[in-house]
Amino acid sequence: MQARMKNPAAVVPGAMPAIQALSAAVQKQGMPIEVLHLAHLRASQINGCSACVDGGARQAKEAGEKDERLLAVAAWREALYFSDAERAALALAEAMTRLSDRADPVPDQVWAEAAKHFDERALAGLVLSVAVTNLFNRLNVTTRQPAGAAW
Repeated sequence: MQARMKNPAAVVPGAMPAIQALSAAVQKQGMPIEVLHLAHLRASQINGCSACVDGGARQAKEAGEKDERLLAVAAWREALYFSDAERAALALAEAMTRLSDRADPVPDQVWAEAAKHFDERALAGLVLSVAVTNLFNRLNVTTRQPAGAAW
């Protein structure tokens, strides 16, 4: 597959540094980096973003994530590798990513379970992180960025 164009965030002056600054701020809010990696990977899988699945799995692995957990993210509900807090984060990431799948896209139960495990700052970091992932997924899928390609 060949990209239709460069990632738009790399084309528009100032866009990529702004997104990267937001991502850097998110990582300082107390959400464990492992959780952010898992949520990124799951949202990217749902959106079919090969570039983000590839890059996200590589980044998670570089940060020390285990192969079995990375391979099981798509089936996290049935896998024994994830803590209750990670499951709550993955459920929230899925709900945020699948907004049109139900009348109440992010049900109170999903939110309450995540809020049970994370304080407001960490939860805000997770929400922003998943939103940035969805932004990149949409940019990459629209412009057909292939897995393994550098921007």
